[in-house]
Amino acid sequence: MNKNSSNTMALAPNTSNKRETVCIFGTGDFGRALGHKMIQSGYPVVYGSRSTQISNLIPKDAEVLGHTEAAQKASIIIIAIQRQHYNFLTPLAEVLHGKVLVDISNNLKLNQYPESNAEYLAQLLPGSKVVKGFNTVSAWALQSGTLDASRQVFVCGDDVEAKQMVMNIVRALSLTPVDKGSLLAAQEIENYPLQLFPMWKLPIFLSLGLTVFFFLYCLVLDVICTYIYEKNNFAFFIAIAIPNRVCPVVALILLALVYLPGIFAAIIQLYRGTKYRRFPDWLDKWMLCRKQLGLIALAFASLHVVFTLVTPLRAFVSWRTGKGIISQALNNKTEPLNYTNAWISDSYLALGILGYFLFVLLGITSLPSVSNNVNWREFRFVQSKLGYLSLILCTAHTLVYGGKWFLSPSAYKWYLPNIYILSLIVPCAVLVVKFVLIIPCIDKPLVKIRQGWERNPKYSE
Repeated sequence: MNKNSSNTMALAPNTSNKRETVCIFGTGDFGRALGHKMIQSGYPVVYGSRSTQISNLIPKDAEVLGHTEAAQKASIIIIAIQRQHYNFLTPLAEVLHGKVLVDISNNLKLNQYPESNAEYLAQLLPGSKVVKGFNTVSAWALQSGTLDASRQVFVCGDDVEAKQMVMNIVRALSLTPVDKGSLLAAQEIENYPLQLFPMWKLPIFLSLGLTVFFFLYCLVLDVICTYIYEKNNFAFFIAIAIPNRVCPVVALILLALVYLPGIFAAIIQLYRGTKYRRFPDWLDKWMLCRKQLGLIALAFASLHVVFTLVTPLRAFVSWRTGKGIISQALNNKTEPLNYTNAWISDSYLALGILGYFLFVLLGITSLPSVSNNVNWREFRFVQSKLGYLSLILCTAHTLVYGGKWFLSPSAYKWYLPNIYILSLIVPCAVLVVKFVLIIPCIDKPLVKIRQGWERNPKYSE
């Protein structure tokens, strides 16, 4: 088949109202769920099984035959069995010759075999057209209809026509086929279901590490130190007060870490004088997980908002407020309003609200359903320009709130700085370096480099 005809086939919709019969080898959970979904979509389904006895678990409109008889009825056969049972297909090689075999199997661990299951199936039955697909969709999702999180079906195969036939079935099931190329991509596709948050590992471990560090740091300063020197038992701070300090600190640092790799990338490009050299592996990995870092930072910021809203309900706050009122009543003296503190209080609250609003906007635009509806310039404006503005506002919020502790000796318990002082190191460094990078004498060469100019062309490869 020539190239033009294959492209035409890929673009042409399946206008026929009549669905071709699909055979499914295997009557396990996934085979039954997939068969039921296909029947709902108008496909005649025949099961190939060792036992032709009708079971209540089999979809009522499906036919159950022996493997040979079932294979003869369909040109597309879905292999819903495990790899270790593929050997029974070898005696059926003649019947399966020229048929499209859809391998949907998965393994128990990454790279369990030297070759993918689909490639192994193609070796067993060289006369068949093997296509990999449906292995990233669960039986539960097919049965319950909750496919919102798993609509993509990765498909690969060496035969273009066979692959297109499978992709038509995927579309008919209201799923989204993603063509991954030849059968060589099968091992990568089979590894997908076994990967547990591959892009989230670094952000999750980093956020957990920061959370544990700052929680223990606050525990030492606010509970242990206070108990040793003042004999006050503030252990109940562990429930609300300390988390309400840790969450904004971690959120601010993670937000700064979203933009820090871009700073490093700009410095490296300025130093090298070219954009045609790869960044170090650590920087590449860091840049690839910026979205995840930002979303985790938003989660911590949201927790900070919730903790702050419930703070007035705390018994300690009610006791402290009541104590102040009683003290004024006993002394027959009303404390005048401190306008400086009022300005500081309203300022850091306003900065926090604006910063959180932009933070939420960044999180919303990072969602695929939203980012797919904006062009690259709009997306970059939100994620870069508004992102830096959010970082500035959140940093200013922390500065205004925690600034009073910078020069206060009482804030340095056991000579350790307050947690808010530590939280400002990374974001302030990012903002200062970014300010330097946008100075025209530095920004212009950087823009030229990113447009393809090279200081020393010998590095271009």
